[in-house]
Amino acid sequence: MTRVAFIGVGAMGGLMARRLLDAGHELSVWNRTPAKAEPLVEAGATPAATPAEAVGGAEVVITMVADSAALQAVSEGPEGIAAGATTMLEMSTVGPAAVARLQAALAPDAGLLDAPVLGSLSEAEAGTLQIFVGGSEPLLERVRPLLAELGSPIHVGPLGAGAAAKLVANLTLLGTLGVLGEALALADGLGLAHEQMWEVLEGTPLGAQAERRRGAVESGEYPLRFALALARKDADLVADAAAAAGVEVPLARAVRDWFAEAEAAGWGELDYSSVLGRIMGAR
Repeated sequence: MTRVAFIGVGAMGGLMARRLLDAGHELSVWNRTPAKAEPLVEAGATPAATPAEAVGGAEVVITMVADSAALQAVSEGPEGIAAGATTMLEMSTVGPAAVARLQAALAPDAGLLDAPVLGSLSEAEAGTLQIFVGGSEPLLERVRPLLAELGSPIHVGPLGAGAAAKLVANLTLLGTLGVLGEALALADGLGLAHEQMWEVLEGTPLGAQAERRRGAVESGEYPLRFALALARKDADLVADAAAAAGVEVPLARAVRDWFAEAEAAGWGELDYSSVLGRIMGAR
């Protein structure tokens, strides 16, 4: 059994924390909106009034927050976790720069892994997330049993490499949706019949995505798995990280623009795949 402080128990974090609780680990939890922690408290977790209080006595601290600003808010200052964390797993999607800032805020002898996850609510519930881990291999081996409750950890390099790998993976996911949306808009604009449009896409590299998204596109219903606003945030992180590295990514910037436009139109709380409908409607 490991004493774990879990900071950020929203949609994804709550499911991940519940898996650790069900596996017999001792959990203290904190969330910006306390009501979201209540199901975990009812299941046996200990609520904390502040991130710093949650960390007290914990062997491992896990953060799963929305963005780099939220990570900074829970990490720094008198109520933050930085002063008390000895071993920390940063599992949010925040980019390499935020991981570097977090490392600087921690005590010099604190252990830190950046370990963002690939997957959505169903994978979090089933414990089948892909976990991209950056940092010390010995530290990873020490916490591997804990991470294995959540999914499959893959060591991808030194600290910051996990955050970098997650951005690379997310670019492929967001880019695929952007290209699929534009292909659908083009087919519609050129007058291709819908049945033939799907048949054509079936034989392309987008075939699997087209088949997966067809029902949602035709019905106009996009069940919420991952909020579009968070996808826009991830697209911003990709563009910012590329700029910092001196890498030209015009396609990534174009995809970001589609998500930003959809969010500005009020679609931020819809599923990120609803960007398909936005692209098709904008033709």
